Amino acid sequence: MSDHLNSILDTCKRAVVPIIAAVLCVVALVAGWIWVAVLLALVVLLGLYDAFQTRWTITRNYPVAGRIRWLFHDLRPYLHSYIVEDDLGGTPYSLAARRLVHARADGVTDTQPFGTERNTDEDTYHWVGHSISPTKNPVKSPRVDVGSDQCSKPYSASVLNISAMSFGALSANAVRALNLGAKKGGYYHDTGEGGLSPYHLENGGDIVWELGSGYFGARDKDGNFDPGKFAETAQRDEVKMTEIKLSQGAKPGHGGLLPAAKVTEEIAKIRQVPAHQDCLSPRGHSAFSTPIELLEFAAKMRDLSGGKPVGLKLCIGQPHEPFAIMKAIIETGIHPDFIVVDGGEGGTGAAPLELSDWVGMPLSEGLILMRNALVGAGVKSQIRLAASGKVYSGMGLARNIAQGADWCNAARAFMFSVGCIQAQRCHLGTCPTGVTAQDPSRQRGLVPEVQGERSARFHDKTVDALMEIVASAGLEHPCDLEPHHLMHRKGPEKAVPFDRVHPFLTEGALLDAPEDTIYADFWRAAQSGSFRPAVDLAKARAK
Repeated sequence: MSDHLNSILDTCKRAVVPIIAAVLCVVALVAGWIWVAVLLALVVLLGLYDAFQTRWTITRNYPVAGRIRWLFHDLRPYLHSYIVEDDLGGTPYSLAARRLVHARADGVTDTQPFGTERNTDEDTYHWVGHSISPTKNPVKSPRVDVGSDQCSKPYSASVLNISAMSFGALSANAVRALNLGAKKGGYYHDTGEGGLSPYHLENGGDIVWELGSGYFGARDKDGNFDPGKFAETAQRDEVKMTEIKLSQGAKPGHGGLLPAAKVTEEIAKIRQVPAHQDCLSPRGHSAFSTPIELLEFAAKMRDLSGGKPVGLKLCIGQPHEPFAIMKAIIETGIHPDFIVVDGGEGGTGAAPLELSDWVGMPLSEGLILMRNALVGAGVKSQIRLAASGKVYSGMGLARNIAQGADWCNAARAFMFSVGCIQAQRCHLGTCPTGVTAQDPSRQRGLVPEVQGERSARFHDKTVDALMEIVASAGLEHPCDLEPHHLMHRKGPEKAVPFDRVHPFLTEGALLDAPEDTIYADFWRAAQSGSFRPAVDLAKARAK
């Protein structure tokens, strides 16, 4: 009897909210407060529904009260972001990073009083070594010439550009704003693999047209590459370079599927796919399958575009594969004009959690490996190298360039510059600022003319910050930065130059003495005729 009574009391405790609501409902009825009684009666009915439904355990055991938990669970990211987290602790971008971008975009001061808030004793801390004799007049607007000896229409790129983001992932107004910023600031705007939309062309900013495995905008009815359609678009004056997307950092090797519900008439027209049907981006390309075929396809794209630079974009995965591309370059003599390395920490509108967290080489390691592949194979003088992945500051630019990049691309930082607040609703279509929402009522908040100006200001001030660092190091151009200019802490009592942390090969090292490098096994495994290793890497490394 005692156990039965305790069970009843426990049930009453867990149902305390609807029980209290029922008592107050009776009181309200007696007092004549009809509307109050009606509202309380609704709470009681909700409690009864929760108690007898079978889908959710928490509300079945705690009627109504369980829903309060849901409310705070939904509010948690916002409460944490605005109230709990410190300036440097937020992810994927800290409050300090977002505040820096917004300050530069707004044109307000980005200076900081009272010194750094960073822990300079942390193992992750690094810095640029300045010179006693800083440069008085560094280059004001540094550019990078892109185009190998096989390119007839080279391009002069800014050291900071807009990374690949597709229309559809971004709203029309966001694309308009970003391209207006590119036009005003003199930097390029990468289309992403979703095709070249009219919104990319409205304001006349420089365009890099990216082709992924779906060949959107340059495909036949079966989804294969269509040379005629490609040439027609690639030869437009606005398109300055073209780019083959092999993989992206946020979801390498994944491909993607745009569900039929999102394939509107407009999206279908831009991508050249049937409307209201699933739109597939395959995991890999159908136009090539080997390193040699990849280079032949790149050369074909360059010819079809009228001689404009063509590049490759990839997140580094298995280390022997970049070396396979190098061997194919040496064998065929075909030089892609640039390579963009995307870091595993890169962002996207939506990706499987495991791929975002655990697949793909982080930018620093991937960038250094590709730099060593190009330099070690003796082809770096022909092929420019760019870095893409979580870049938002002058220091980020300086770090990547010191590690081998010629320029950097940024996606999320430019999204911040046109209004993004990191609400992380990109995949739901409910972006509160209209940056990723396709709903016209949400896009209304993003005025391209205003946000485009902000984007250009962010770019200009960030490049200015880079040049402050370059000048302080006694240099004139960002390309003068070398690994030894970067110092990296290894414990609280030791710091070493970056070239003591990672290897940086000398010119032609992989051709002259590959066995003397740490890449010997990967170089031996690489073959120009296949991306598969030529030897068993596990056995080779075990010897």
